[in-house]
Order: sequence, then structure tokens, then C-alpha cells
Amino acid sequence: MTPVSKDAYFTNKVCVITGAGSGIGRALAEDLAARGAKLALSDIDTDGLAETVRRCEQLGAQVKSDRLNVAEREAVLLYADAVKAHFGVVHQIYNNAGIAFHGEVLRSEFKDIERIMDVDFWGVVNGTKAFLPHLIESGDGHVVNVSSLFGLIAIPGQSAYNAAKFAVRGFTESLRQEMLVAKAPVKVTCVHPGGIKTGVARNATYAEGIDGASAAAMFDKMLAIHTPEMAAKTITEGVRKGHGRVLIGWEAKALDLFVRATASGYQRIVSATTRRYLP
Repeated sequence: MTPVSKDAYFTNKVCVITGAGSGIGRALAEDLAARGAKLALSDIDTDGLAETVRRCEQLGAQVKSDRLNVAEREAVLLYADAVKAHFGVVHQIYNNAGIAFHGEVLRSEFKDIERIMDVDFWGVVNGTKAFLPHLIESGDGHVVNVSSLFGLIAIPGQSAYNAAKFAVRGFTESLRQEMLVAKAPVKVTCVHPGGIKTGVARNATYAEGIDGASAAAMFDKMLAIHTPEMAAKTITEGVRKGHGRVLIGWEAKALDLFVRATASGYQRIVSATTRRYLP
């Protein structure tokens, strides 16, 4: 990881990160630790979380770590109160935890779609609702919700994931406006990562009949372009500047412009490309 110096904006800020056991969550934790933040880290992967904690403590950070399933609402509500009790204040929440699923609507089971929505959408809602009163109370709060490139553009085979990530985008953009209307001391940022080298594709679930190993290998070879560290730095810089939307990677920026320029026309273009290259 490229060294990051102490940062007055983040020094002694209490930052909560879900899904901190690997990928962008781990990189965010290390980045914020190096900037002088205090950290509340959680994940369902306790081994991965322990490694993240070890790295952050080596950087001098004060860390509270907990196993947490963001889909379990009551657990998240109790967790928010526990973090507040531990540190005395909470400044920032990074709702980063997420999972992936690939499958056409016709072949997807209801339970597959519900699982994605429970973690990727309701997990964000649970974290936001649980921590928002504490962020307001801090007088200097920030909600950072991680959507996806697939919260900007829909593609075949990603209906469940698209639904969750589009929902995160709408929820977060509405929340930002509510905070502005209320003149509340809370900034809100929606993050849209492009192709990041994480384990999300390898850990994804798939509809029956789909070769998951081949799909994951294709993602890693063709789409995993940027490092988690690059993503983390882009996020923290966007947070510092108070941006409402953070796009990570040239491909996220390019496809955002593509959708804006073509409106619903992009759907025929993507469909034709998929039919030709990914039968």
C-alpha cells in the first residue's frame, strides 16, 4: 500500500466500515488508519477481519472489531449503539459490505434475489438508519454508501445486483437531499466503483447452469482493472471534498456518460454486444 500521511480532516474521526475483512473495505480501513482515524470495523469473515485489524493497528490506529451481518437489522442497531458507547462519538459510516449474484430473471430463484437485496440494499439501509442519529449528534457526520458501476448501468444477467445497487443510489441521493433541506450536519456520498480487483466475483453465487468459475475468471482477466487501494484513495478524497457522487475508474466515468448520452438506447447496444461476445 502506498504510504499515506496523517490527515487533519480524518485525524481522530471515528469511522465505521462494514465489509472490512477484504477488498475495498480493508483498503479503506488501512487508508483511514494511516490518515489518523479511529476505526470500527466489521465483517462476517472473522479471519479476514482479524488480518485487517492487525494491519490497521500496525499503522497506529485505535480499532474496535466485531463480527456483523449487515442484513440482521437488530444486530446492526445494537452495533451502532455499541460503537457510540465505545468511542463516545461516531463521525462517518462506510456502508461497504456486499455480495454478488449472476443469473437471468427467468433462471433466478426468489431466494437468490432476496439474498442480494437483504445484504446489498437493506444492509445499506440498516447501517444508515442505525448510525444517522449518531452522525447528526457528532455535528460533523458523513454517510458513504457503496453502490456500483451497476448502479449506473444495467446489464443482462445482473438483474438482482442491478436492482440492489440502483436502489442504493436512489436511497443515498434522496438522503443527501434530505440532509441539505434540513441543514443537518451530515454529508452524504454515493460511491460507484468500476472494475476493482477484489474477491467479489470469485465469491459470487450463480443461477443453476452457469459456470461460476469461468465467469469469475473472465471478470478477473477482463474487468478487474484497479486495485482496492486506488479505490480507497478515490473514496477518501471524495469524502474530504464532500462530493455527492464518487465514480471509481475511467470505465465508470465513461459508461456513466454513455448512459447519459444514449438514455434507454444503451440497452439495445449492451444487449447486442452481450449476444455477440457472451452467448
